[in-house]
Amino acid sequence: MVDSASQINAAIADLVREYRLARGFSQEHLASLCGLDRTYISSIERKRSNISVQALAKIGDALSLPPGQMLNRIATIIESSS
Repeated sequence: MVDSASQINAAIADLVREYRLARGFSQEHLASLCGLDRTYISSIERKRSNISVQALAKIGDALSLPPGQMLNRIATIIESSS
């Protein structure tokens, strides 16, 4: 059984990658827009980092993804993987 934290991290990884690619952003470009390091974006997408709420908000802002929509999409990803 997969724990909740792992499910959330996996859903966030999928969300970040999906929206980044849909906007045609490289990891480096997204990181620059967020004020984060490219290796951090990479580690998020590879499910290797526990992302902070602050970093998630920065990424959402850079991707023009409102917090409510972001959380709904994360919930949908988790539900569809169960």
